[in-house]
Amino acid sequence: MTNDDDQTNGPRRGRGPRSVETVYMEERAAVMQALPRLSRRGFMKVSLGAMGAAAAAGVTINPHSFQPIRFVPGARAAEPGAAAGDVGGGGFRIAYISDSHLYKKELNDRFVRSLLRAVDDVNAMDPQPDFVLYGGDLAQLGQPEELDLGAEILKSVKAPLHVMVGEHDWYFDMGERWRRHFGDDNYSFDHKGVHFVVINSVVEKDFWTARGMSPMERMKTVAGLDNGKQSSFTVGDANRAWLAGDLAKVDKGTPLVVFSHSPLYKLYKNWNFWTDDADEVQALLRPFKTVTVIHGHTHQVLTNRIGNISFHGMLSTAWPWPYAPEGLPEMTIQMNRPDPFNPEDGCGDGSVIVHPDGLVDKVYGLWNRNPMTVSAKYMTSGGEADRPKVPNAKSY
Repeated sequence: MTNDDDQTNGPRRGRGPRSVETVYMEERAAVMQALPRLSRRGFMKVSLGAMGAAAAAGVTINPHSFQPIRFVPGARAAEPGAAAGDVGGGGFRIAYISDSHLYKKELNDRFVRSLLRAVDDVNAMDPQPDFVLYGGDLAQLGQPEELDLGAEILKSVKAPLHVMVGEHDWYFDMGERWRRHFGDDNYSFDHKGVHFVVINSVVEKDFWTARGMSPMERMKTVAGLDNGKQSSFTVGDANRAWLAGDLAKVDKGTPLVVFSHSPLYKLYKNWNFWTDDADEVQALLRPFKTVTVIHGHTHQVLTNRIGNISFHGMLSTAWPWPYAPEGLPEMTIQMNRPDPFNPEDGCGDGSVIVHPDGLVDKVYGLWNRNPMTVSAKYMTSGGEADRPKVPNAKSY
């Protein structure tokens, strides 16, 4: 064995073999130093270079993964983000990435590498998605360095990008830095006959002024759970008024897809898997023939249907949350229990196939596992048809 005492202090100067740890630390330092200057072309060069080096070492590569993974001989690897069927008949596909919770790169580079992996996933999709949604919580503590780093990485996404805000992005400076990078927190657009709405659903009542909290104290409180200080999320009076005004211009027969960080229904209040004014928001959505809500925040496979509204959660690239102890919506098929010794198990990204009638197939690209699809047919049949495979290791 070689003595690699200098492995955390830059490249080794001497000759001879180097340990895996030394090579990793050198490559990590190089990537981190280059991130602020990384162009789209540079991102692809880094990604393809890593794949080539791993292939030369005899590692089997999943072509949609930034990090190589080994497969059991004879097993066929499914592509993350692959759908059960082709997009046809005027439908289209979008991709999603969500909940990366970036710290400053000096504190935690694993979450950075996970976001890079997700960007590589969507950039490798062929054909490319019509656009990519980022589902909120790009930062962990809303720090300028965290948001700046995330914005730089997201610049490498090849397809058009739409971003929504999460509470971890907002409550340090009340969205000032986030808006500088991404613009309005409420907006809408039309695409191929579907009306898309992006809404800020993480509004909380002011719990900080009376307590004399600093911005960081406020941010850390919002980032916590079960602390008894913060209020539940709401869309809020102002954002609901904006939503009502936006939807008033849209024909009720137009398919509607809403992107929200909070679930827009009431699941488990202690963890803030809950939107206090969900009933009022649903009342605004109910007149439309077909409504789908795609939400972040819960870090898990999560499916619900209330009346004509289908709800689908997004995976996180940072960590999976366990399921709420009070139970799950009856439409939810649990994802397999994450392996505690595999930091990226239970994480991932995915895609959404939007059919011409506005119904969707929601694809969960679980990393290191086969993808899982919750189809439109499953939703419209009330769970009777096209039921996703039940996992063999249910979550706790």
